[in-house]
Amino acid sequence: MKIIAGLGNPGAEYANTPHSVGFETVDAIAAAIGAVWETKRSFSCLMAKGVFAGVPVILVKPQTYMNASGDSIAPVVKYNNATAEDLLVVQDDIDLPVGRLRVRKGGSCGGHNGIRSVIERLGTQSFARVKLGVGNDKRNVIGHVLGKFDPATRKIMDTVVAEAVKACATVLKAGAEKAMNEFNGWSAPSGDVAG
Repeated sequence: MKIIAGLGNPGAEYANTPHSVGFETVDAIAAAIGAVWETKRSFSCLMAKGVFAGVPVILVKPQTYMNASGDSIAPVVKYNNATAEDLLVVQDDIDLPVGRLRVRKGGSCGGHNGIRSVIERLGTQSFARVKLGVGNDKRNVIGHVLGKFDPATRKIMDTVVAEAVKACATVLKAGAEKAMNEFNGWSAPSGDVAG
């Protein structure tokens, strides 16, 4: 059993924002495999189960708000007798330009509060991540990650989310190293890419 957790903030006001592209990715996986989201109050999350890329998966959307994502994800991992090796986290990354993806195996939180919370609650950094580039506004980082995508960027992010789904499938089927080789140089088709 593998667990794919998408990071984001609950509520309509946070939809279509950089900080919720993790939610968008696991939503796309759930739609592709016909999995249905259910509220799991004991884990403070929405959860869906199914088979993705030939692997039984639990999909998780923490409803704790970003900074406490680990309060939801770590108990799901432990309850299912899984380890950090069974966990894949999908997140936004302000250090990657819009239109880029990066797969990573382990490592620090890189300043991402959701990942920091997961590391703290799991007690390890050794879980894989799929990072979706959302760009950055260094003058107003919080305003950037919580602001709505403009139509042009939204179009690019739709392409990135679809590619992130493929990256997640590759991590499950072939491992993070293979996914890193395949996706870390990927960028959305030119004409789609914004700085």
